[in-house]
Parts: sequence; structure tokens; C-alpha cells
Amino acid sequence: MFSSQIHFFVLSLHRTNGHTTMIISIANPIYDAVFKYLMEDNRVAKTVLSALLQREVAEVEMRKHEYTNGTRDKISMFRIDFGAKVRQDDGSLKLILIELQKTWLETETLRFRQYLGTQYANPDNILKEDNPNGYGIPMITVYLLGHRVGEIEEPVLYVRHKSYDYDGVEVTKGMPDPFIESLVHDSIIVQIPLLHGRVNNRLVEVLSVFDQTNKDVNNRQVLKIDEDAYRGDAEMEHILHRLLAAASDSKLRQDMNVEDEYFSAIETRDTAIMKRDQRIAEQDAQLEEQSAQLEEQSAQLEEQSAQLEEQSAQLEEQSAQLEEQRAALLASAKALKAAGIPVEQIAEMTKLTIEEIASLL
Repeated sequence: MFSSQIHFFVLSLHRTNGHTTMIISIANPIYDAVFKYLMEDNRVAKTVLSALLQREVAEVEMRKHEYTNGTRDKISMFRIDFGAKVRQDDGSLKLILIELQKTWLETETLRFRQYLGTQYANPDNILKEDNPNGYGIPMITVYLLGHRVGEIEEPVLYVRHKSYDYDGVEVTKGMPDPFIESLVHDSIIVQIPLLHGRVNNRLVEVLSVFDQTNKDVNNRQVLKIDEDAYRGDAEMEHILHRLLAAASDSKLRQDMNVEDEYFSAIETRDTAIMKRDQRIAEQDAQLEEQSAQLEEQSAQLEEQSAQLEEQSAQLEEQSAQLEEQRAALLASAKALKAAGIPVEQIAEMTKLTIEEIASLL
């Protein structure tokens, strides 16, 4: 089952233009189990969250009981909550709740909203000190997405709330206000597929260990990383060391295999759904075509029916005219008979038969 175990520990040397680079194989942090293991390290959590917030995270605590995953039906959505004390511009520390969510699936928006609702309703997220009004802890949500968001090209988006007056002028006096901060939150959205080749700031540098273009061609549980790219950066070297340790953990490898099995099942399911939807679309197109043909045939039948009704009316009118003419002839024949005109002559004049004339007597 773990044919790739040895692969985790392989270090390879590459020589380019006379320079030897060290390529190391680390556990892929896109896996929930590896990511959780990575972020449980306090130093790593500070490094990642500081880069995300663009501020120093002086203290951080993972909320152990808030971790969500564990079962196969929840594995598509991963969530960790942190309580962090963040350095402000004046040097003070501010307590902030950071909800970090990660998913590969594009259909998780509703679950994101459900988790947010849970956070707002959680009484543990109320400030405990100097808070007679029961204000909530300011919250920031971080979304690590394994897919792109629409046509947005930026790998990292900062979505910040602001307040405006009636005329659309931003309100800055008295802001930030704890009442408002209890009701709204900022968000950071990371599009992992767009990280490749974008190492132009500290955050993207930290997140570069998620770059999926570095996946081993034979084992997606492994990333091939150039260790020299991070040499001299103590925090990044610590992250790599943590991921190397994850690679040697048999329990984590087993958890990654479980995730692979789950996502393989999802891919199989999605392929089946796609084929089913394609068949349904084709059947719908055929039904629409048949419906159009039936409507056309119905229109033709209605037109033919109208023509037949018109012809029937004409025939009825002609029949009435003929009856009227016959009645007039019979009346004429009767008058001629009464005048003593011979039957034969009357028949010749009216074109009636002798029997018809005789019936008038």
C-alpha cells in the first residue's frame, strides 16, 4: 500500500551550470492530515499567519476542539480555528479569531457560510475582559482554495470591510469600533493554483510550499523542493523540516492514502455525474427536437382541420342552396300541374322525374 514510502526520504542532487542544488522530497501539505500536522507547530503557525495578516503574530493558540475533519464525508472541507494576539501599529497586542478553511471542491460555499454562522453564535468567541457589552472577538477568515475563483488572476485576495455614510464617504472617526467588528469580518482568499512562479512577497514565499506544480510525477503525496531556494531563511527552513518529519510519519502516510481513496471516489462520482448530465442534456435536446416536430405537426393538423371545417361549411351552404332550388322546382311543378300542363312537359321544363311530379299530386 505504501510503495512510495522510500520515496519520501530520497534526497537528490542536481547540477546546473556548475552549481549543485539539493532537491528534497517533502510531504504534500495540501493533504488535510499533513496541513494539520504542519499548523500544530506553534512556530509554523506564527510564520504562516503573520505572512497572511501582514502583521506580527506574537502569540497563537490552535483551538483543538474546533478542528473539523476526521470522517470521509467531511474530508473535502478542512478547518482550523486559531486565537492569535496580533501586533498593532502602536505596539499593542489585539486578540483576533482566525478561522482557516481549506478545500479542493468548488461547491463548498454553503459549508463556509455554515461554519461562519457557528462562529458568530459561539459564546466562547466573546471577549472575556473589559467587555460589559458582550462584544465578539474580531474575526478574520482565511480560505485556502484548491481551485480558481472566476476570472480573478491574483493568487491572494484581501477582502476588507469599510464603513460609509449616506453619501458614500468612508467613515474613519471612531473606527474600528468593537460593535461593528462583532458583526462583520475580513477575509483572505488564497488561490493555490495561481501561486506558481509568483514568489514576489513574503506571503507567497511562505505559501510556495503548497505549489502543486512541484508534485512528484509518480506520487502526488510528495513535493520536490529545491532546498537552496530557502537557505538562510530560518522560518522557511523550519517549515521544510516539519514537512520532512511529516514524510517519515507512517500514520500521516496512511491518512494521506485515505484522502487519496476518498478523492478518487469523488473523481469517479463526478465523472459519472458528468456523463449522466451529458446523457440527460442529449436526451433533453432530442426531446426538444421531437417536441418542436410535434408542435409543427400539430400546427399542420390544426390548419388542415380549419380547411376541412371551411370546406364542410361550404358544402353545407351548397346543400342548403340545392334544397332551396329543389323546393322552388317542386313548387313550380305543382303550379304547372294545377294549370293543366301535361306531366311530360313539366318534367322537361323542370328536369324533375315523372315520379317526383306524380308525388306532388
